[in-house]
Amino acid sequence: METVYESGKKGNQALKKEIAEPVKKYKIKSLKKREQLSGFLFISPWLFGFLALTLGPLLFSLYISFTNYNMTSKLDFVGTKNYHQMFFNDGLFWTSLWNTLYFVVFSVPLTTAGAILLAVLLNHKIPGIKIFRTIYYLPAVLSGVGVYLLWMQLLSPSTGLVNTALSWVGIKGPAWLFDPAWTKPALIIMKMWSVGGSMLLYLASLQGVPKAMYEAADIDGASSIQKFFHITLPMITPIIFFDIVTSLIGGFQIFQEAYVMTENGDGGPVNSLLFYNLHMWNNAFEVFNMGYASAMAWFLFVIVLILTVINLKFGKRWVHYGGGDEK
Repeated sequence: METVYESGKKGNQALKKEIAEPVKKYKIKSLKKREQLSGFLFISPWLFGFLALTLGPLLFSLYISFTNYNMTSKLDFVGTKNYHQMFFNDGLFWTSLWNTLYFVVFSVPLTTAGAILLAVLLNHKIPGIKIFRTIYYLPAVLSGVGVYLLWMQLLSPSTGLVNTALSWVGIKGPAWLFDPAWTKPALIIMKMWSVGGSMLLYLASLQGVPKAMYEAADIDGASSIQKFFHITLPMITPIIFFDIVTSLIGGFQIFQEAYVMTENGDGGPVNSLLFYNLHMWNNAFEVFNMGYASAMAWFLFVIVLILTVINLKFGKRWVHYGGGDEK
């Protein structure tokens, strides 16, 4: 039988346990709150910058897209007038949208394919391969304006190096930036010249493909083309997907090329280089029609958002993630 002492001792232990449990939970909860507070303090500079420099201007631009704001007048609310003008009264809007779509449709597939091909060629272990990798990557780090001025010289109809090289093989080069039929192809060629950044991503991805797969394919008698389409491409599809999405977004934002390479940023001959962002810039900072320019910006946002969602939706069907289950 228990003595009075043993019974009292057990009662004290039970009482201590009852008191200790809430104290322990309180300490854990207090520790989590301190950790959360510390986390918010660490990200507070970014949080302030996001609210003040990104979210604030973003919401302001959405509001002024429904006004006739021109930076000097009051914010007079006009409803959907800017959007109505954009779709039904501005012919240059459709011209700029067509030019941008043309550039995106041709530049994104060509630059993606060019970067993959270049990465495959530079993935071989031969003497001096690092020098070639550096040479092909250099255009990606050059200054944008400097590159555009260089290409203006290269594409000169009479003295440019491109037409001079074509004349060596008996081909008369086009007028490039002075011919409406060749202005956009000229910019696409220039874009392909600077695929070094994407090439580097593909090169890193190629070097991560297990060699055992190629060895197994060799045993089965697979050709180089079969190994490329059935091993190489499926294994680098995550990088292809990333490159397509970012290139698509960047393609719709083309601006500097047309602004620098056309006189006074007027869009080139017959508005053949009047891209969407250039037209938006002219409305915002040439005629100071900020309300209309903001409406254009939000319409472009909707286009890019829809295309990105479509890419994310259909990407699940062809993107292969080798490190785990596909989601």
